[in-house]
Amino acid sequence: MKLAEIKTRLAPLLASFPASLPAPLRRGLSRLAARTARAGLTRPGTLRPTRRGLLFGLAAIPAALLLYVLVLIPFTPGISDIRKAKSEQPAQVLSADGKELAVFKWANRDWVPLKQISPHVVAALISTEDHRFYQHHGLDWRRIASAALHTFSGDRQGGSTITQQLARNLYPDEIGRAPTLTRKLKEAITALKIEALYTKDEILETYLNTVPFLYNAFGIEMAARTYFDRPARSLDVLQSATLIGMLKGNSYYNPVLNPERALDRRNTVLGQMVKRGKLDAARYEQLKKRPLRIDFERQTEPPGPAPHFAQQLRKWLIGWADRNGYDIYADGLVVHTTIDARLQAMATQAVAQQGNRLQAVANAAWAPRAGWAANKPLVQAFVRETPEYRTAVAAGTAPEEALRHLMADSAFLRALHQSKTRIQAGFLAIDPRNGEIRAWVGSRDYTQDAFDHVQQARRQPGSTFKPFVYGAAFDEGKTPDDTLVDQPVEIELAGGEVWRPSDEGRPTGRAMTLRDGLVYSRNTITAQLMQEVGPARVARLARNMGVRDSQLDVVPSLALGTSPVTLKEMVAAYGTIANAGDYIAPTMVTRIEDRRGNVLQVFRPARAEHALPAAATQTLLDVMRDVIDRGTGAGIRSRFGIRADVAGKTGTTQDNADGWFILMHPELVAGAWVGFNDSRITLRSDYWGQGAHSALPMVGDFYQRALRARIIDGRARFAEHEETHVFASLGTQLRGWFSQLFTRDKASETTTPRPAPRRPALPAQEAELPPPAGAASAVAADSDHDESSLALDRGETVIAVPPPDLNAGSAPVAPPPAPEPAPPPNLPPASPTPATPPAPAPAPTPTPTPTPTPAAPITPLAPTIITPAGQR
Repeated sequence: MKLAEIKTRLAPLLASFPASLPAPLRRGLSRLAARTARAGLTRPGTLRPTRRGLLFGLAAIPAALLLYVLVLIPFTPGISDIRKAKSEQPAQVLSADGKELAVFKWANRDWVPLKQISPHVVAALISTEDHRFYQHHGLDWRRIASAALHTFSGDRQGGSTITQQLARNLYPDEIGRAPTLTRKLKEAITALKIEALYTKDEILETYLNTVPFLYNAFGIEMAARTYFDRPARSLDVLQSATLIGMLKGNSYYNPVLNPERALDRRNTVLGQMVKRGKLDAARYEQLKKRPLRIDFERQTEPPGPAPHFAQQLRKWLIGWADRNGYDIYADGLVVHTTIDARLQAMATQAVAQQGNRLQAVANAAWAPRAGWAANKPLVQAFVRETPEYRTAVAAGTAPEEALRHLMADSAFLRALHQSKTRIQAGFLAIDPRNGEIRAWVGSRDYTQDAFDHVQQARRQPGSTFKPFVYGAAFDEGKTPDDTLVDQPVEIELAGGEVWRPSDEGRPTGRAMTLRDGLVYSRNTITAQLMQEVGPARVARLARNMGVRDSQLDVVPSLALGTSPVTLKEMVAAYGTIANAGDYIAPTMVTRIEDRRGNVLQVFRPARAEHALPAAATQTLLDVMRDVIDRGTGAGIRSRFGIRADVAGKTGTTQDNADGWFILMHPELVAGAWVGFNDSRITLRSDYWGQGAHSALPMVGDFYQRALRARIIDGRARFAEHEETHVFASLGTQLRGWFSQLFTRDKASETTTPRPAPRRPALPAQEAELPPPAGAASAVAADSDHDESSLALDRGETVIAVPPPDLNAGSAPVAPPPAPEPAPPPNLPPASPTPATPPAPAPAPTPTPTPTPTPAAPITPLAPTIITPAGQR
């Protein structure tokens, strides 16, 4: 018989081979069949085997399977892997001072030894899942044969032992879940390995500690706490039977969602215990009539003292472990971080206390019959954006009917109201000398909002972005004593639109130094300076200083912080100012050790990158000292009594949607952001909405605690830049003479003198920009306009929200003991001769606190005018 004819006649036989067999094995069986035909094992001209061929075929099938098993052995988990699975140790994260911050477990599990598990659990498990557990060695051949016969007869049954189930639980990726011959063989091989390595009690202990029970509960201990609020050692026979009954199908027999099915399955398990002699029949008759009595409580891992930091670290550590051949969930890594546990606790407390005060303001501003009225278009817009509304419309409900139905659902509206009006905050502190992160608070409460407002959230920074404009100007050679006139500014944008930045009061027409322009956060001065320096130069400087992940739109309105950025970027950039113009990338880890204490890798601070010349940086730093001494950040001195050498900047965006404050100390730079997850929700209070009153107290409280605890040195001063060339002193004097000469001439022509640079005054409000043509990020940013006057201009009803206790059920809300007064409508007159800014004193005295002056109403602007709002 020719080979081609043999292959043709063998085609039906080959088609009957199991489809799950690998291609190499199928090809091998094909060749074997061909050779048997040529060897005379089939009758000539037919596929009918001879007696010799039949015997040969019967022997060939098990031989082929045995060969395949031998081939699969290297592809199953090795003995070392099995040992590792039993002795796995999660990575431990420690603070710089040795306190535990987090433990990275792969599952929410508490491993308990077998002797601390109720014997009812073991009896129920063995009776139901594998009653010959102590007689076999991993594979129960009698059960396998029985399961095969039932399966062939149409009643599919499983034949897996407890050891085989353990193999699947431990190695789901290596073994798989597909119903194929390959998977069953891998499972059997692994089960034999486990039996060779473990005792029976060790197998039971491992199985009961790794089996899943829904709701992120792994192992019998977490299951006992989740469903019955007790430890595994205290489970009675009914509770044990309920949990073991879930193993056949966690979701199908879920006692929380499917109690009737769970009850029937529990009684089936009790019946199996009677059948195997583990339970008395009379006792069974009594027990099967009892209800489930579930005491459900979802178990969550404790968030730890720095949960947002830990989550960001976990992402980084997984990548490091993959590159270096480690498992963060099993290898017992010890990660030493840069977090200072004391500073972290102080930051968390400061955010919590100020957040509670502001929440009371928000509750009053958005009360159900006030800001949250059902007829408000904004509330209806929120409802239309919910999944419930979209689901109803997708199911065929008319949009208006779906809206009406949800607006009548009080529980739904209450939950929506709470989520939308929950005040949020972010806080970050970095050591500017090495870039090490010392404190990280991503939200007010990690359990309520796990979203990270330090690294994930991008919000408009408002006036906290202005130092980049002034830094670029000082780098070009401008000085703090250079002046610009506080006058209306019109800047033509692409598309023919005109940008007219404004401040709270009308322009004074007076000359103002650049120093006072930043100290009082004047938008008109900053916008003119931006035109002289150029948006491209400012954006480039901001990137060099640390704003490297967010996109910056190169448009004039960038000067007032219209491009959204992260708090982490802004604090890192201010760290560049505090570090004499050298940027150091923030770092989280100092070293990683193994479980025995051996150092695996040490992480040095990132290489410093020169971003701004030291002379320009020192000038900018000196001007930002004045922001704290007499400007918008004066509360640091007057309210918190901080006398250290510090500098900083506040920020507030349009309608008080975002409040910012960043403070620099030679040893620590810290910043806070305050707002709502939805920027359409604001505090609706011109007092509390400003960064000087929302974010500044968090930072001030933090620094006050850190200085009192002597964690940072209150006597430390920023490094002074000294010019080294021979004519430095002479050059300084000449520049001063020329500056005085030309400024005196210019001042003599000006009828109104500029403000005195040292006179204490309250911050002028900053304005916010609508987007210029083609620039989506130029949405309103820096805002210090009084919200009430703006609303009146728009014809809206204004609800005044006073600072004191606004919510009877909340913590009392009282204004600061010494609040910074609102900036006067007109800046105070100053002497015609520019004053040279004095050197900062080591211990500045508190700024006097004048009585707040009501903001002057703002004249409504023409429709073509874009009014950015400035911040303090």
